[in-house]
Amino acid sequence: MAQSQDGGNPFAEPGELDNPFQPPPASEPPAPASLPPPSAPSQSSRKLSPTEPKNYGSYSTQASAAAATAELLKKQEELNRKAEELDRRERELQHAALGGTATRQNNWPPLPSFCPVQPCFFQDISMEIPQEFQKTVSTMYYLWMCSTLALLLNFLACLASFCVESSNGSGFGLSLLWVLLFTPCSFVCWYRPMYKAFRSDSSFNFFIFFFIFFAQDVLFVLQAIGIPGWGFSGWVSALVVLRTNVAVAVLMLLVALFFTGIAMLGIVMLQRIHSLYRRTGASFQKAQQEFAAGVFSNPAVRTAAANAAAGAAENAFRAP
Repeated sequence: MAQSQDGGNPFAEPGELDNPFQPPPASEPPAPASLPPPSAPSQSSRKLSPTEPKNYGSYSTQASAAAATAELLKKQEELNRKAEELDRRERELQHAALGGTATRQNNWPPLPSFCPVQPCFFQDISMEIPQEFQKTVSTMYYLWMCSTLALLLNFLACLASFCVESSNGSGFGLSLLWVLLFTPCSFVCWYRPMYKAFRSDSSFNFFIFFFIFFAQDVLFVLQAIGIPGWGFSGWVSALVVLRTNVAVAVLMLLVALFFTGIAMLGIVMLQRIHSLYRRTGASFQKAQQEFAAGVFSNPAVRTAAANAAAGAAENAFRAP
């Protein structure tokens, strides 16, 4: 019996009954092979190659890159400035080569050819002044023109005030004197030094401009105030005339407003030019050197100094 059972299933283990009505046992799937646990990357397993740059931190890298960029921009600005200066000098040489001295004839003030008085200065902002300073010089030129126009309007206002009030004769006379005096003196004393300072980067002319234009700003403020009897149609003079004639007072108020605007613009431009002056590297020592070089290069001064030295030496030899 047992043999028959074993003979029915040759692969069955001994003692196992062969039941034809029993369903075959389900075969279990083989268990998956266990994978080794992932090992954490160690710093020692990864070595930097000799050509691989070390990372010292993003902050220091960004700071060094920003510093390098700023240095490159600064050098680029200097190169642009030098290129503009070379371009300006090249234009001057071309003008001089094409027309000789005819192109450098004085052209200011622009007077007609039949006038017996000829122009006294040569002025060409686009050719003589570096491009970065042309706007500043042009603004100062317009400021001088506005101050001249204000003096003319002030003269008319004082004339109207004298017509309605005969006691204002002194103010009318002074207003005429201010027009004749301040118009040429302001151009020669502060505008031309400023023009030459930016044209040739002259510290000496910068110092002259600062000293005289500061006084000019003080005068602008006094003109806006309008002290009665000083020949200025400022706020105080206009309020005084308001009790006499309203139309003349309105004209004087307009002149006072004009004077006020000129005074404010003058103060702003003085500060702006002073900041530009500090950026150009000018100094008081440089101004002294320019003054000494200009004085000793003058033939009249050298002749006078030589004569004085010769006279002193002769007196020294004659002394017992």
